Amino acid sequence: MNPQDTNVGLYNHYESQGQISHYFGLLAIYGLCRTAENIDDGDALLDRCRHILSRFPEQIDHALYNFPSYRIGGIPRAYMLYRGHMTDDLTRRYVLHYAQEMMLASRDDKGLMSNPYQPAQQKVWIDVAMAVTPYLLFAGLALDRQDFIDEAAKQAFLHYEEFLNPDNGLLHQSRNFNGPGRYSQDHWGRGNGWGYIALAELAQYLPEDSPHRDKAQQYFKDLSNAILPHQSQRGLWRQEIPLKTAWEESSATGLILYGYGVGMRLGLLDIEHFEPVFKKGIAAINQYCINDDYSTQLCCPGCLCPGKGDRQGTIEAYVEDQKPAKNDPHSYGPLMLALTEQALR
Repeated sequence: MNPQDTNVGLYNHYESQGQISHYFGLLAIYGLCRTAENIDDGDALLDRCRHILSRFPEQIDHALYNFPSYRIGGIPRAYMLYRGHMTDDLTRRYVLHYAQEMMLASRDDKGLMSNPYQPAQQKVWIDVAMAVTPYLLFAGLALDRQDFIDEAAKQAFLHYEEFLNPDNGLLHQSRNFNGPGRYSQDHWGRGNGWGYIALAELAQYLPEDSPHRDKAQQYFKDLSNAILPHQSQRGLWRQEIPLKTAWEESSATGLILYGYGVGMRLGLLDIEHFEPVFKKGIAAINQYCINDDYSTQLCCPGCLCPGKGDRQGTIEAYVEDQKPAKNDPHSYGPLMLALTEQALR
C-alpha cells in the first residue's frame, strides 16, 4: 500500500479511538494536511482537514494546556493558513491571537519558554521546541510577522543549545524537573525528535534571505549526523538513543525519518549516506510499528523526566519505568510525517 493510503488509515484508526486533540493529536492532523497536499486528487482530503480543524475550539473538549494555541488547532491550523488552504477571517484571527499570546509565555532567565504553572522554578524541556517553533514560524509566514519568525528561530536555537550534550551531539530532555539546576541524564528518543522537528521546519520554511537560515541549517545537519549512527539493526531508533540495550521506539523513529526526508529533499543531507538509512527505517516502521489494522506499536507513553527521588531523570528511569505501548496517541503524527516524506521520494 502506498504511504498516502497508510496515512489515511492511521488517522482513521486514531480517530476511531476517540477525540483527537492536544499536541500529539494536532501533529497527526498536520500529517494528514501534508498528505493531502501530496496526492494527485487531494481536494477531498484537504476538505476533510478543513472540517477537522473547523471544529476547534468550540466542538472539542480541551485539557489544561501548556500552550493555549492547541485550543484552535495549533500547528496544522497555522500551516493551513500559511499554505493558503484555510484563509477565512476566523482562522486568521485565531492564529494571530494565539501567536501573540505565545509571545508572552513564561520564560526562564535564558529566554527559554518554561512551564507556565510553576514559573519561579524555571522548568524547561525540549518538547517546547516542537510546540512553539512550527506554530510561530507558520503564523509569521502567513501573517507577515517577522517577530513571530524571529521567536520561532530563537526558541529552537535556545532549546538545542541548552540541552545539547557536546560529547555525542544528542539532546537531553529537561532542566529543573528533577531538582534545581539539574538536567535529566537521558538522550530520550522522542525528545531528540522534538528538537529535531523544530530545526527541520526552520530549515525547510525560513525564507532564503532569513538571517536565521544558516544557523538553522547547521544545527539541523549537526543533529542529523549525531543521530545517524544509532539506528538499530532492524531500522529503528531507541528509547534512549545511544543505549543498544534500550527498547526500540516508534515515535522517535518517525520524527527522525521525517527530518531525514526533509534534509535530503532540500539537499542539506548527503543522499549517499542518508537514503539507505531512510529506506531501512521506512521499511521498519511499516513492519514493526504499524499493524495491518493501522494500530501502532512500540511507542513511549507520556514521558517527562520520569522516576522518583534520586532515580528521577536517570537513563534507567527513561528505559525501565516507561514501557512500549500499543496505540499510544504520541505515535500517529510522527509515523504519518515520516510517510509523507517517503511519498515525495
